[in-house]
Amino acid sequence: MDGLLVDSEPHWRAAERAVFDTVGLFLTDDQCKQTTGMPIPAVVNYWYQRHPWVQEPGATLAEIAHRITEGAHERIGAYAGPMPGAIDALTFFNERGIPVAIASASPMSLIEVVIDRLGIRDRLTLWHSATLEANNKPAPDVYLGAARRLGVSPTDCIAFEDSGSGVLSAHSAGTITIAVPADFERDDPKFAIADRKLDALTDWSAELFAELKTYNSNPVD
Repeated sequence: MDGLLVDSEPHWRAAERAVFDTVGLFLTDDQCKQTTGMPIPAVVNYWYQRHPWVQEPGATLAEIAHRITEGAHERIGAYAGPMPGAIDALTFFNERGIPVAIASASPMSLIEVVIDRLGIRDRLTLWHSATLEANNKPAPDVYLGAARRLGVSPTDCIAFEDSGSGVLSAHSAGTITIAVPADFERDDPKFAIADRKLDALTDWSAELFAELKTYNSNPVD
């Protein structure tokens, strides 16, 4: 969802920088990009391990994660727009009667914010958060859970992911995995495990879909 359907990553980074500033950790936008795709508690722990701050009341790791999430909710709900090609990609599957699900590392509260911000509620079959599973991305739990709720095998699914942890999650679940990385990490080798890599969702096409159906040993119907 984040960075794939909705252009939310700049808002996450802005929220992270604003909150980390309050504990004396002054990050650049490029530094924040290092943790793209990680769950926010993991982001907070990542930076605390490298630049620990005094955990006074209001500055515990859990509180910092909560404040970042709240800030991102506000910014995304007010300002975020769809990523290029995102709505057309949803239309592609909707027109073919293919169920569409969100499988996100973000909490359900933010998934709901994004769905309403983009106006895509009627385009989705369901939405599922990794926070409801035992393990968040890069573990495969959220994709396995989404497939289970759809009543299909993960091997009959195509997953679109923009982050390395998301690609690993989808790949580990056994889905056909399409990486759509951001410009700043497009050539990172962590995306090599994806079945295909696109510059943007605008590159998705009926021809590629047909190719992937043939490519998959358990083709998508």
